[in-house]
Amino acid sequence: MSSRSLLLAALALLLSACGIEPRPPHWGNPGGAAPWLSRPLAVRIAIPPPEAALLPSADAARLAEAVSTALQAGDVPATARPPLPLDWRLVILAENQGGTVRPIYRLLDADGRPQGSVGGNLVPVAAWAAAEQPTLDAVASDAGAKVAQLILGIQAARASASPAALAAGPDRVRLLPATGAPGDGNQALTARLREFLSAQGYVVQDIADGAAFAVTAEVSVVPAPAPRTERVEIQWIVSRRDGHELGRVLQLNEVPAGRLNGFWGDIAFAAAQEAAGGVRQVIRNAANP
Repeated sequence: MSSRSLLLAALALLLSACGIEPRPPHWGNPGGAAPWLSRPLAVRIAIPPPEAALLPSADAARLAEAVSTALQAGDVPATARPPLPLDWRLVILAENQGGTVRPIYRLLDADGRPQGSVGGNLVPVAAWAAAEQPTLDAVASDAGAKVAQLILGIQAARASASPAALAAGPDRVRLLPATGAPGDGNQALTARLREFLSAQGYVVQDIADGAAFAVTAEVSVVPAPAPRTERVEIQWIVSRRDGHELGRVLQLNEVPAGRLNGFWGDIAFAAAQEAAGGVRQVIRNAANP
């Protein structure tokens, strides 16, 4: 399928799936990751004291313990003790970005193969260096939520991957936040696409580390020729590690003026559901030129 055909197909899909009125059955839908939220993780996560976290050894050990406690509070089996043979490992790194430090969490399986990465919230350099317990607890709380979400995505990817993909490791995709949408559109579109791509077998992460592909969305909402209507255009841009753009999935529709100024709800659900198929096709075309 050519890129032009893909764009036209995606446009037709959105026009049929994302109408002016939302589809009531999707309201209140907790999302595609919901079925995994109640399932315990089948492996334990060991968190060794980080050696590259820009912290003295004693503070690094306290950080590992705090992250372990945060994961346990979210029902993720975790320990700050040395890993057993079948434990997965969470490696904590830190990047000095001038006046701030960003923690990075890399998840490895029991054989040491990278499974995914996620970045934490920025912390002022002085607060990071002081390593006071409230700071470490805040960092750990953020890490617990983000690492748990990363694990859910990995589980979803592994559940839907073929045996060959499991042997090679699923493709990892960096998902950047959507931009340009009014209301909660940026957050809703990004969250829904994360769920659909995970269900298709990709490991979705928010940093570049180890990702083979990247996806983002650019949204534009402008007045339409018809009275009291607006034209919404969503371009899902797919690129690869070297920065080369592989293709775009274009979605276009007209909605009542102001319809998108609040919650996107079903519109984000339908748009992301159809876009995920287009993104997958772009990635497949790149793998099989």
